Amino acid sequence: MLIETKGLKKTFKSRGKEVEAVRGVDLAVKEGEIFGLLGPNGAGKTTTMRMLSTLIEPSEGRAVVCGSDLASDPAAVRRDIGYVGQEGGTWGEVTARDELIMQGRLYGASKRASAARAETVLESFQLTEFADRNVKTYSGGQKRRLDIALGVMHEPKLLFLDEPTTGLDPQSRAHMWDEVRALRERGTAVFLTTHYLDEADALCDRIAIIDHGEIVAEGTPLSLKKEVSGDVVAVGVGGGADEAKNLLAAKDFVNEIEAGEADPATGVAVLRLYVEDGSAAMPELLRSLDGAGIAAASIELHRPSLDDVFLKQTGRSLREEA
Repeated sequence: MLIETKGLKKTFKSRGKEVEAVRGVDLAVKEGEIFGLLGPNGAGKTTTMRMLSTLIEPSEGRAVVCGSDLASDPAAVRRDIGYVGQEGGTWGEVTARDELIMQGRLYGASKRASAARAETVLESFQLTEFADRNVKTYSGGQKRRLDIALGVMHEPKLLFLDEPTTGLDPQSRAHMWDEVRALRERGTAVFLTTHYLDEADALCDRIAIIDHGEIVAEGTPLSLKKEVSGDVVAVGVGGGADEAKNLLAAKDFVNEIEAGEADPATGVAVLRLYVEDGSAAMPELLRSLDGAGIAAASIELHRPSLDDVFLKQTGRSLREEA
């Protein structure tokens, strides 16, 4: 295992009060995988990552990163990891090549070795064309690629990426996903935080969902979605939501039902029904509502998603939180 944590906690003092940002996180991250920490803003993702990368000290708990104890040998941890924060760390007044060479020198490589490694990294991240231009002339996507290039300049065993695609356009996001997958193929494990459902689903081998500083679910995206049995049918009702919930909950083919709050603007409340076969269930659901004099404002069928997993675990939609 590249990361093993037990009871990792972080408490901050704010206005004379103690605030628990991370509440006893247990994690295990394997070699050669892309591991995602998924959750809404403020859930404790960045705090967890900053502890694991030695930027802040845990209040309680134990962690081993790349075989080194986080508390007793943080210097060894730093030698084996790369870290790319949300804001990046590029300097606009120098070139990408110069930044990369400087990064190599900071990790103890000679100037010649750093220059050779910089050339390889520039090519890997498709930055060669811009390598000798000042970074301030780069686009957002190009700067983000350079951020990650700096993070892997010393060939770490493990790379931490904090919200790697925030603020990028769809094309740049897709390209960034390719770069992260390429890192895994070259033998670098990746630990990333994200609040994007599609990113976690498409990119990560395994994920942990964090909410209010606690891990509420962990596994592969597929295994987590399988925990939400069957299909999900979302029915919007403009009135009589409680009556509709009781009526539909009594149906044999409805495994579970959850009711959301009514939209203040429209008065429509959404009932989420978990059923084995959504296509077969929808006509019966509509007939039942119609027979009770309850109008359906909308009805939608979809396969279980990571948002359904989050909703099932927390009672809230991650999509809405994000």
